[in-house]
Amino acid sequence: MRSMWKGAISFGLVMIPVKLYTATEPQDIAFRQVHREDGGRIRFRRVCSIDGTEVPYEDVAKGFELPTGEMVVLTEDDMADLPLPTTRSIEVLHFTPEDQIDPILFSRSYFVEPEKAGARAYVLLRDALERSGKVAVVQVALRQRESLAALRTRDGVLVLETLLWPDEVRKPDFTFLDQDIEVRSQELKMAASLIESMTEEFDPDAHHDNYREALAELVAAKVEGRDVMQPPDAAAGKGEPASLADALKASIAAARDGSAKAKGKPAESAAEAPDSASERRRTRRRASA
Repeated sequence: MRSMWKGAISFGLVMIPVKLYTATEPQDIAFRQVHREDGGRIRFRRVCSIDGTEVPYEDVAKGFELPTGEMVVLTEDDMADLPLPTTRSIEVLHFTPEDQIDPILFSRSYFVEPEKAGARAYVLLRDALERSGKVAVVQVALRQRESLAALRTRDGVLVLETLLWPDEVRKPDFTFLDQDIEVRSQELKMAASLIESMTEEFDPDAHHDNYREALAELVAAKVEGRDVMQPPDAAAGKGEPASLADALKASIAAARDGSAKAKGKPAESAAEAPDSASERRRTRRRASA
C-alpha cells in the first residue's frame, strides 16, 4: 500500500508520527463511455459557457454561484489563505464510548501506521483504547478539508474514521412518521420470534456481490467470443514511434508536408517540378535544331 498522508497524532503532550493509508478498495468493474458504432472513447472538454473556448486546466478556478446568478471566483491563492491548523496533525479532542457515535456519521476509513520513532507511543495508545472500550474523537485536515474523525482499534491497528458534520446528515421528513399506526402486541411478538430464529453471527465472507460476478462473466464471454472492437485511435499506426529512426522519419515527413502546405501546393507537385523544367529544356533544344 502507498501512504496518502503523513503527520502526527497529538495526544496530550505526546506526538506520535504516523502515516495514513486508504483502508477500503472498491471492486466495481470500471467502464468507459464509448461510441456504440466503433468503440471510440467519448472525451469531455472544459468549455467556457460564455465564449465557447476550451479552457486549459491551469485556468480553471473554483466558483461559488450566488442566488442572483453572479459568480464568486476563488483562486488558489485565496484558498491557500484559509486557516487549516490541523493540516499535519490528528488532534485528539476527547474520548467517548464507541456506541455514542451514530454509524450514519462514518464517511471514510484509513489505516494508521506508526513511523519507526513513534511505534512505542502508538502501541500504548492502541492498547489503552482497547482496554477502555472507547474511541478518540479527533480533528484532522485531509485533502484541504477539515473533518471530525474517530480513532478506533481493529486487528491491532488504529483506524481513522472520518465523520460527517451534523448538518451534512439529512432529516428523514416522511409523512408516515406523523401517522398514528397501531401495531398489535401479538404481531410484535411474532416479529420478535422471527428475528430470533434468523439471528446468527455476521460473516462478511459468506456474502458475495452477485451482480458484479455476473457482469465479470458477461465481459469474459464477450472477450472469449472476440466480440470486441479496436478503436481507430488505438491502431498500431497511431502509437509512439518504435525507434529513434522511426521518430526521425516521421518528423522529416511531417516537416516536408508542412513546408508544402505553407507554399500553397501539394508536396507531390513540388517533387515533380524539376522533371517538368527538364522536359521544357529538351523541347527548346529540339525546336532550335
